[in-house]
Amino acid sequence: MKQITILFSILLMICCKSASTKEEKKQIQNQPKIEANVLEKAVLASGKLIRVDSFPSKNVVPRHVDVWLPGNYSSAKKYAVLYMHDGQNLFDATTTWNKQEWMVDEIATKLMKEGTVKDFIVVGIHNIPKIRWQDLYPEKAMDFLSKEDKEAIYEEAKKSNFSVDLKGDEYLSFLVTELKPYIDATYSVYTNKENTFVAGSSMGGLMSMYAVAEYPAVFAGAACFSTHWVGGSPKENNPLPGAIFNYLEANLPDSETHKMYFDYGNKTLDAFYPQYAPKVDAIFKNGGYDDTNFKNLYFEGTDHSEKSWQKRLELPFTFLLKK
Repeated sequence: MKQITILFSILLMICCKSASTKEEKKQIQNQPKIEANVLEKAVLASGKLIRVDSFPSKNVVPRHVDVWLPGNYSSAKKYAVLYMHDGQNLFDATTTWNKQEWMVDEIATKLMKEGTVKDFIVVGIHNIPKIRWQDLYPEKAMDFLSKEDKEAIYEEAKKSNFSVDLKGDEYLSFLVTELKPYIDATYSVYTNKENTFVAGSSMGGLMSMYAVAEYPAVFAGAACFSTHWVGGSPKENNPLPGAIFNYLEANLPDSETHKMYFDYGNKTLDAFYPQYAPKVDAIFKNGGYDDTNFKNLYFEGTDHSEKSWQKRLELPFTFLLKK
């Protein structure tokens, strides 16, 4: 009788595995074909840039996705993955709107050659300017507004003909359920949380924070440059920062398993951010974070630009990806 039971269990496992394999194959077949091409004319210090034009998505408006592979990339080993927002500004200043870039390839290459950080690739998700705010605003933070404040914001947006059709949750679904599986299947990368990170500036800083808060089992940490805590246009009696902070307090990633980097300057748009630094510090310190897994750095005299962020990019790269 015992032998019959064991045999039945084995047959059941085989059947389940077969059904699972068929389902996985069916899902792969149903996915749209994704074509990627090397950007031969990209001006890089090192490595290779590969682009998927209009990455297909059921969640967000399709947009370009760039994948930077370091010069030492080899399918014989595994790499960590850093997802970055505003991908068109990361690598090549000759193609950006303001002729500035983050110099991601230069700095990442330097740190890897020095042996300071893990080997990693960078996935740059392009923004769509007309809907960037809607894509990158931490959508669930709106639930922490009072009814009166929410109605006032929506009414003001309506008068200004500004859409408040938020897509932050859909953007993250795109990143986690569509883009990440493609990257994991296409490149020689680690797929676990410990080797998956996210970064961005301004609204991209907010979204990077939101990504870890919403998907703490997917991302081990975030680098949030010049985080746009004001949420929208800076103004007096703005309820959005309070809502964002209340959301963050309620959804703070576990300090035992995550690292969070923030920074800010005090010129141009960054001039509105120093006032929020004590609140950010308090939230993370009260949540069990310390200097080993949390940074909120101030850079005197720096503005809201790629040139400012490139000058301090080495710090979060080392903080998140240190060997």
